[in-house]
Amino acid sequence: MINLPVLVLNQNYEPLHVCRVRRAVVLIYLGKAEMLEDGTGFIHSVSEIFEVPSVIRLAYMIKRPRPMRKLTRLEIFNRDRYTCQYCGRETRQLTLDHVIPRYRGGEHTWENVVSACIPCNRRKAGRSPREAGMKLINHPSPPRGIFSFYIPYNYLKARQEWQKYLPTWS
Repeated sequence: MINLPVLVLNQNYEPLHVCRVRRAVVLIYLGKAEMLEDGTGFIHSVSEIFEVPSVIRLAYMIKRPRPMRKLTRLEIFNRDRYTCQYCGRETRQLTLDHVIPRYRGGEHTWENVVSACIPCNRRKAGRSPREAGMKLINHPSPPRGIFSFYIPYNYLKARQEWQKYLPTWS
């Protein structure tokens, strides 16, 4: 229970990151954060009982620069919502596929990399989607959103109470 995810918001309700219940309870106990949404259950200490938080808001403003999102496997899978971009199957066993193969001059960029299931990636092989007779469901593009971090897609599906704090992710 102390390892459940907790959404941490800045003082202005901007999402900062996702931490664990244990860290969130410590921040609340020290007065550095307030609980906005409670999760399920309680944590018992020797002398107190704490509600398990789901969303907390810091009592002070954190100022930090907004870095560009890096092109990583996890970012590609999150952008594509863990869905094969050729057959539409949602799975955890995905690979990265270059729409225009690298040996043909395709670059490793947001606009050329998609997630693909293993059978579709094998079927496409080193060809373009047109040559392989396959069609992309969504054309690849840089991820949308103003946040400098990502929230894993499985958290978005499991934590409905987070939706009102993440308007651009809905």
